[in-house]
Amino acid sequence: MSESSRKTPIQMPSVAEDRQITAAAKADPDAQPLTKAQLAQMVPAKALRGRPPAANRKQLVSVRYSPEVLAYFRSTGQGWQARMDGVLKRYVEAQGTSS
Repeated sequence: MSESSRKTPIQMPSVAEDRQITAAAKADPDAQPLTKAQLAQMVPAKALRGRPPAANRKQLVSVRYSPEVLAYFRSTGQGWQARMDGVLKRYVEAQGTSS
């Protein structure tokens, strides 16, 4: 017999039991049911996961760098790609031209 077939099925409360549970919940000041306005403001948790979208999205490109450049930036530890991006941004700003 499989593990899942041995589990006790979920028993739903009867109408009378459901009324008692609801009455007890409404009587508890720390466990009030949500209002219709609160329910309308709720969003699925799935929509809240992950990093928020960036205002200035970066583009994925394939670039070849010399081994010395990569070795240097990698030796600076985690975040080396962001530091490399910063160096390139400062170079572009120093040129005084915008594209």
